[in-house]
Amino acid sequence: MKPLFSSLSEIQRELAAGTTSCCQLVEYYLDNIAQRNAELNVFLEVWADEARQQAIIVDEKLAQGTAGKLAGMVIGLKDVLAYQGHALQSSSRILDGFKSLFTGTAVQRLLAEDAIFIGRQNCDEFAMGGSNENSAFGPVRNAQDPSRVPGGSSGGSAVAVQADMCLASIGSDTGGSVRQPAAFCGVVGLKPTYSRISRYGLVAFASSFDQIGPITHSVEDAARLLEVMAGADDFDSTASQQPVPLYTALLAPAAQYRIGYLANAIDRDGLQPEVHTALESTLATLRSQGHVVEAMDFPLLEEMIPTYYILTTAEASSNLSRFDGVKYGFRAPDVTDLESLYKKTRSQGFGPEVQRRIMLGTFVLSASYYDAYYTKAQRVRRLIKEKTDELLRQYDFLVLPTTPTTAFKIGEKQDPVSMYLADIFTVQASLAGVPAISIPAGVDEEGMPIGLQIMSGAFREADLLAFANTLMPVEVAN
Repeated sequence: MKPLFSSLSEIQRELAAGTTSCCQLVEYYLDNIAQRNAELNVFLEVWADEARQQAIIVDEKLAQGTAGKLAGMVIGLKDVLAYQGHALQSSSRILDGFKSLFTGTAVQRLLAEDAIFIGRQNCDEFAMGGSNENSAFGPVRNAQDPSRVPGGSSGGSAVAVQADMCLASIGSDTGGSVRQPAAFCGVVGLKPTYSRISRYGLVAFASSFDQIGPITHSVEDAARLLEVMAGADDFDSTASQQPVPLYTALLAPAAQYRIGYLANAIDRDGLQPEVHTALESTLATLRSQGHVVEAMDFPLLEEMIPTYYILTTAEASSNLSRFDGVKYGFRAPDVTDLESLYKKTRSQGFGPEVQRRIMLGTFVLSASYYDAYYTKAQRVRRLIKEKTDELLRQYDFLVLPTTPTTAFKIGEKQDPVSMYLADIFTVQASLAGVPAISIPAGVDEEGMPIGLQIMSGAFREADLLAFANTLMPVEVAN
């Protein structure tokens, strides 16, 4: 469905003209949620009364000329972001009944600029998955074809934007969890440079990879949200101290760029023909516009998936050890001693995919296999980062598909390895810690969206956003 508004600029023009109000916007999105949420399973919780109250406040601020830069933006939050007094479950049974005791930095910064939060969105349990079939609350369905997955782990966040249930969503991206669902749902998904946005208030999956990112209709809105959320934070020592540019003022592109693409990424088995054609078409357009477009091979492409999954499962096994049924959340009812409390709570509280990753991570961190797997994977990650950084000094951008295929059918991928291989194009930016964005690039023969991914050097989001904006389809570019 075509959204009523595709950018905050459109909304703010109508707010200024008096042809709409924040209260009307909230009611519009609440109506859309009421019509489609039961079918698509996007929102786990809708904060209707709060959103209405916040809309009244923002309308008053607009009348007084004191509203923040996000006034009029209705946003959904992925169920991994802390918002004080609101449920936070990571779409898992093990956090049944838990409410956040504080508000995360990114969420707080959005509130400070008068964003209106409309609800908590379904995701793969603890952000582990590429299809949003791993939630304890059931799968999210793609709004274009409800028999298909929306991608994951931020599937609910992407479908909420796709189905016009909110203007934007805030998700998290560990190995592609913002970009892959954005591609499957035909919207924009940005993974910033690692450390660009504070992780304080983000439930940890793999701490050296996790990054908060926006899902929007327009590149301009992604720039606006990044501008608000990014920056140093006393609560997160890993957050970058680098100053935050005014990304929305820097969307004018350069006249010419040097663009590289990975030949061994697009000439491979398993790449859907329409995805290949969409990329080739984009490259041809870029050449016709006078940009330098060159092919290169990335020698470590086949090592990316095993490196990513060794390291992230190791970090997950450590991070998720805190969920034990002792302090908060779900506790198995039929326990007899402390050991049975741990075993039964974690067996009953965690879903199969989370259990699989915890066990894999525990295995690669065990004394007998630490050097053989974990240490070796860290070394390979360093090589991948160095090679990626080298290419991004040689080229302004690397262009490649976001995903090998368009959205697949729910239940189609039963083999975990085939599911993991769907991340082949997104994990590079995560391993290297560089920013990447997925933008719409057409549809396949069945009308399912295709995503184009662009990577740039670390902290070069301004250049990345400006270039991505030039490649957006005309109807959603502005």
